[in-house]
Amino acid sequence: MNACIENEFEEIFRIVGEGLLQPVFQPIVDFRTRNLFGYEALIRGPQDSPLQRPDALFATARAAGLGLDLEHACREATLHAFARMQLPGRLFLNVSPGALLDARMMNGHCRALLGELGLPANRIVIELTENEQITDLPGIHEVLLHYRGRGFQIAIDDLGEGFANLRMWSEIRPEFVKVDKHFVNGIADDRVKYHFVRAMQDLGEICNATLIAEGIERVEDFECIRDMGIACGQGWFVAHPEKAPARQLPDEVTAVLDRHRVALAPTTLHAGRARTARLLLQPIEPVPGTANNECVFARFEADAALEVLPVVEGMRPIGLINRHNMIDRFARPFRKELFGRKSCHQFMDPAPLVVDQHATIPELAMMLSVAPRHYLFDGFIITGEGGRYLGVGSSHDLMATITEMQISAARYANPLTQLPGNVPINEHIDRMLASGRPFVVAYVDIDNFKPYNDTFGYRRGDDVIQRLGQTLCEAVDAHQDFVGHIGGDDFFVVFQSEDWEPRCGEIVARFADAVASMADVGEHAAGGYMAENRRGELAFQALPTLSIGAVRVSVGQFESHREVAAAASTAKKQAKKLGKQAGMRGAVFVERRGAGEGAGQRLN
Repeated sequence: MNACIENEFEEIFRIVGEGLLQPVFQPIVDFRTRNLFGYEALIRGPQDSPLQRPDALFATARAAGLGLDLEHACREATLHAFARMQLPGRLFLNVSPGALLDARMMNGHCRALLGELGLPANRIVIELTENEQITDLPGIHEVLLHYRGRGFQIAIDDLGEGFANLRMWSEIRPEFVKVDKHFVNGIADDRVKYHFVRAMQDLGEICNATLIAEGIERVEDFECIRDMGIACGQGWFVAHPEKAPARQLPDEVTAVLDRHRVALAPTTLHAGRARTARLLLQPIEPVPGTANNECVFARFEADAALEVLPVVEGMRPIGLINRHNMIDRFARPFRKELFGRKSCHQFMDPAPLVVDQHATIPELAMMLSVAPRHYLFDGFIITGEGGRYLGVGSSHDLMATITEMQISAARYANPLTQLPGNVPINEHIDRMLASGRPFVVAYVDIDNFKPYNDTFGYRRGDDVIQRLGQTLCEAVDAHQDFVGHIGGDDFFVVFQSEDWEPRCGEIVARFADAVASMADVGEHAAGGYMAENRRGELAFQALPTLSIGAVRVSVGQFESHREVAAAASTAKKQAKKLGKQAGMRGAVFVERRGAGEGAGQRLN
């Protein structure tokens, strides 16, 4: 046994034996009641210990044969802390399958402790973790039935990591299911993740299980999860794990819950541009700059999947050690004896690629494309605020993400404008209808487009369509309004912004100016051009203008996107009639009768 491992074993015996564990609690928000639902209990080692981080703490305990002893100590420390602070709501208590079958769980000790602390069993949720393989699922099922009969509730953790926990869900039928953070982090920008979670939600309704989304770190993901109808959520955006956690939601979280808008679902490559390096994060435990080569080599030997090890000083990255490079050089004759006790700096790349967590995927791809070739194999270090180390990312995961973005864009986006096509448009309308909130839809159509396209060619016609797409995106509120491209010269906008009507007028005016700027001097002055009409006769053709048919959608007015689309199409036809009668630069027709206000119109 090398000295590094020996020291860690001594440390874990000290921590467990002296009761030096520090419980922390992460709040869980209930989207339905807009209050705290409860807390998940997590554990940390002593602050000045190399085993402060939970992954290092539990890995060392298992290696030293103290895995179950550590879990037992964690349980006791957590229950005492929760009761002492008199925290509200439920307590989610992480329990491994092995610990669940441990005699100390089965002999009534836990129930006796709850009685001493005045905690009723119906406030405790046994959260079954998947950090070890389950070899006796029927036995686990029987034990859980025992606890459920005594008032405890059951949760399964990290749904989505594999088939095993899907089988657990099917057989155990837990009251709560935690959605793995992989599917939650970036869900607002990722169509595939969005539909995976929707499928889990459907299963939850069938099985009568409450879903809890883990790893919510961005306001966009928070809003997306809320508007999908997921019951509860947790993550750094809601609150960080703390020794003394908050008893109510932070003001910034309450402010988001107070917003009366529906988050935009992920759609196309444009949404993908909001994906960041954070999506690729692998939270690998770094080694301190004081570590020697023997300790680093032991880490690589213990984990065959570990490709790189970051080196940090005060949690700031100072280098990166590549597995194959170190093992190749360290395994040569006498190298271990000569260099084992020396600093790990000897085999470290002192200038790794370091990126901020907010760097977008395209930006990251550009960095790697111009960086030295070895960065493609080493990957990159991801940092947070103040350059603090968060984890690493791999080039393989980056390429997979880029490929998925391109495929998604090709399937669901209009190829000319890259705006969402019919499927995302229909889905967003249905989400708005399900939200129980009023909104406005606008059908946008280009008038006089066919003769213009026939006269000047498809390239100039494409320019006009692209300019309209750009104009729409610039005129709406990107945080709450949805722009889609039905096809050809037809577009669709779903407004949640309250000033939608002046925005429509602005769209008509800006498009007219854009078309005029593309015309020749003579065309501009005349407001049109001479070209053959449908009868083959030379006639004056007006420059393209816009017709917008808008419909105010009140709660309960329509049942599906088909009904909404039909109403918008009718309003668009009215706008086109108005435009022809007035002979102006464009027209907006607003259908108000469905909202109980009578018909209205506005010309531009």
